[in-house]
Amino acid sequence: MATIEQKLSWTETPLPEALKNLKNEEQEALARYLKEVIDKQTDGFDELYHAIGSIVRFIPHFIVIPLMVEHIRPQISAGVCRTMGVDQAVNYANDLPLEYFSEVSRHLDNDLMARILEKMKRNQAEKVILFELLHHRSHMLGIAEHLDRRMLEFVVKNLDLNGLPENDPTISAHKLLIEKIRDLR
Repeated sequence: MATIEQKLSWTETPLPEALKNLKNEEQEALARYLKEVIDKQTDGFDELYHAIGSIVRFIPHFIVIPLMVEHIRPQISAGVCRTMGVDQAVNYANDLPLEYFSEVSRHLDNDLMARILEKMKRNQAEKVILFELLHHRSHMLGIAEHLDRRMLEFVVKNLDLNGLPENDPTISAHKLLIEKIRDLR
């Protein structure tokens, strides 16, 4: 049975100690309640994201990209990205500023991010990978688990594990990938 902390890890918000001390049944009830509240509050978002994705298709990139970066939160851009499909998402991803795209990527699942990186212009994808390895290593390792061999080899080439102790949380969270990476070296 998953703990409430595991069930709510997608929020990337630390769980208050008082909630960690609840009994298992209470944690389950709280997790169900939170899911219901979130589902109720986000009802219709998928349709909105799909509509935005359909509309931006007809607006030139040189207009959409600055508007996105200036006025649309990365979480909303990620929602739109999920509904538009990989090929259309790649068209925007290649042109987004690195920092903004990094923020968007943290709201996408790792498999989708891997597909986007694999289809991006090679130079731009490599910049994203280097940025993520430098600033959000654990996030990039989560994505790397889904990358094709060519992209994974680029990650391996640029990943420095030498400075990390064996009990580092990043290593333990991605133990199988780390072993695969060491085999590729």
